[in-house]
Amino acid sequence: MSIHDRYRLSAVINARGTYTPLGVSRSSDGVAAAVAQALPEFFVMAELGDRASEAIAQVTGAQAGAVVHCTAAGLTLAVAATMTGADPRRIASLPDTTDLHNRVVLPACQVVDYGHSNLQGIRLAGAHVDLAGTETRCTLADLEAELDGPDICCLVLVSSRLTHCTPIDLVAAVRAAHRRGVPAIIDGAAQFPRIADLLATGADLVLVSGQKYLGSPTAGLIAGAWPLVQAVRAQDHGIGRTMKPTKEAIVGVIAALEEWQAFDRMKWEADQLAKVTAFAEAAARIPGVRADVVADPTGLPVSRVRLHVPDAKRIATELEAGRPSIYVMTDRAAADELMLELVPLTDAETATILTRLWTLLT
Repeated sequence: MSIHDRYRLSAVINARGTYTPLGVSRSSDGVAAAVAQALPEFFVMAELGDRASEAIAQVTGAQAGAVVHCTAAGLTLAVAATMTGADPRRIASLPDTTDLHNRVVLPACQVVDYGHSNLQGIRLAGAHVDLAGTETRCTLADLEAELDGPDICCLVLVSSRLTHCTPIDLVAAVRAAHRRGVPAIIDGAAQFPRIADLLATGADLVLVSGQKYLGSPTAGLIAGAWPLVQAVRAQDHGIGRTMKPTKEAIVGVIAALEEWQAFDRMKWEADQLAKVTAFAEAAARIPGVRADVVADPTGLPVSRVRLHVPDAKRIATELEAGRPSIYVMTDRAAADELMLELVPLTDAETATILTRLWTLLT
């Protein structure tokens, strides 16, 4: 009996990407084995945190790293760290930020919702958010103007396909913050494959998800400057207590990082592109369908299939209603476009999607 049958759960084919409401991703057998080995054991959690810091630093080139419950927790704790440092009194006072520098600068066009707004994630630390620019545009001058304000504790930048404006020059933005003695945080939740690039901007902390493209259990990874990473870890004695990672999550992260170092990423990228290209060619044979391959807009080494289909919203709804349920990206369904990410899918699953599309469209 499958786990879906045992617990009366819907079987899912996830072509929507690393999407939290669908369980995000699949872990490898090696990561699953490491997690299973950790579950019945006891650990000195501070030691386990130290080993995770060493592993993150080795893979990313950062000075240090920390594992937290998820990337959303990472944002709250990273902001908290810039306000309190490792001072126990300040850590214990949060979310009361009286007498602390507590203003966070964030480009208005980088306010995103990934289940909740990143504004709320920042405010959970007790911080106040100053938005730079507008919902559609933020220039370096807009950032400079907000960074000149009083009591700025950090600059938060977002690297995500969910942002709404022309990409901001991250290097220039980080430098603008540093000229004022303000630390810069980059929230790159789905950007683990690009974490070295994001750190190369000079950012003090970079936040990424462990369970997306790294394939660990649910976890957020924070990489960056040693003092701020230690300040993040110190939040375990304050608001971070409610956002702590489990022992199995930390072990799973370390195992996933070891696998990441060992595998051939160039071959993986070529294999993923071949999978997407073959799917697009097959889908284009369905009457009334146009298909093309689209690169990730943020520079991730991931391509997706864009389908132009009649009545895309209805097609997406019927794909979800079938058995197994098939989920695709529907951001542009109103324009009769559906997007599919195939990274975690088997050949049998991609064949099932194509068969269902043939049935629905012919």
